[in-house]
Amino acid sequence: MDRKVIVVTGASSGIGAALCKKMGAEGWCVVLAARRLAELKKTAAASGTCTLIVPTDVTKKSDMDHLKKKALEKFGRIDVWVNNAGRGIGRRVTELTEQDIDEIMGVNFKSVFFGIQAVVPYFMEHGSGHIINISSFLGRVPFATFRSVYNAAKSAVNTLTANLRVDLRHSHPGIKVSLVMPGMVTSEFQKNALHGTPQVPHVTNSGMKPQTSEEVADMLFELIKHPRPELYTNSASAEMAKRYYEDVAAFEEAQFNR
Repeated sequence: MDRKVIVVTGASSGIGAALCKKMGAEGWCVVLAARRLAELKKTAAASGTCTLIVPTDVTKKSDMDHLKKKALEKFGRIDVWVNNAGRGIGRRVTELTEQDIDEIMGVNFKSVFFGIQAVVPYFMEHGSGHIINISSFLGRVPFATFRSVYNAAKSAVNTLTANLRVDLRHSHPGIKVSLVMPGMVTSEFQKNALHGTPQVPHVTNSGMKPQTSEEVADMLFELIKHPRPELYTNSASAEMAKRYYEDVAAFEEAQFNR
């Protein structure tokens, strides 16, 4: 097997599906993971001639270990692993239930942790590989507070990724670790958010131009070709994060007064 292999979770729609199609078109072998089998089959059919579908519940460690096993059994290698699966929420902090927290942390944070546990030992054994964790600029900036625990989960992903990257840089410099923070993306994310997505004026009128999943996938392809530690897919998101950390009080006051 000479063709490179990429594993993508959350591959049934949105950024994950777009990335699978992009990588397949570039000649890569693509391993598609998600729970929705019918949607995975549709994505696989549009992702080139070298694909493997692995129905996966990313909140279960055993499923993520199984995903790695099936990828290696089929293709004999893994070059890039993308922890992309995620789900939003439409409740503010004071409205959250314990069940909300368990659901959102499981899909957005534990899935990344389980993906790291599954593939990093393989990368360490071979001395190379690239792990990409898809986060959100909401993990850096309290811009959409109704996402509450989703934002907290993504913040945890940011920190986990940074610590992993620093550790591996010292012990296994051939392994690349990247954090990707999309802004607003036109996908099923809003519709599929737990408890829905409220209409909030300061979000809808923010001036931040939404990106398509395909635009984000193109940026991920460039990241795979030229690895870097962090990537904001939307320059407006990067600028907003910079303003936030320069003066938290001023930023939050401005948000409140919108």
